[in-house]
Amino acid sequence: MLDQTLVALASAAGAAVASAAGTDAWHGLRQRVAQIFGRGDGADHRLLLERLDSSVGELRCARPQDREQARVRVVAAWQTRFCDLLEDTDDQGRAEVVRHLNELVRYGQHSYGGASAREGGLAVEGSVDIRAERGSAAAGVMGDVTIGNPQQPGPEHN
Repeated sequence: MLDQTLVALASAAGAAVASAAGTDAWHGLRQRVAQIFGRGDGADHRLLLERLDSSVGELRCARPQDREQARVRVVAAWQTRFCDLLEDTDDQGRAEVVRHLNELVRYGQHSYGGASAREGGLAVEGSVDIRAERGSAAAGVMGDVTIGNPQQPGPEHN
């Protein structure tokens, strides 16, 4: 059984897979995952790459309202695969896998940033300055906005 630190690392690596899917970082991350599993056998290697590509397909095909659930499933699936790999590796090999998983997580964070938002949201890594001046409106994400004086309440609102 893995300790909490290794489970957290496997989870972060799973999140890196889900976050990179469909981005410019995907090809590099995909190759890194294949190297971590270190499968030299052609059939096993192809199966791993097919699983990675299937994850991308699941995320791309998800309806907007189902994207977060699809993302959670992909993270969980890859977390499980990484946990299995860690559990199936001897202590000496495990240290190497841990090093590679840490590199994978760092690669993901540098390649696509650590901030993310759902569709219609705003993700900022760093700082942001949004200002409204002289009766205007400002927001990172803005829906329907009416600027002006509110209506006076009628007798039913007194």
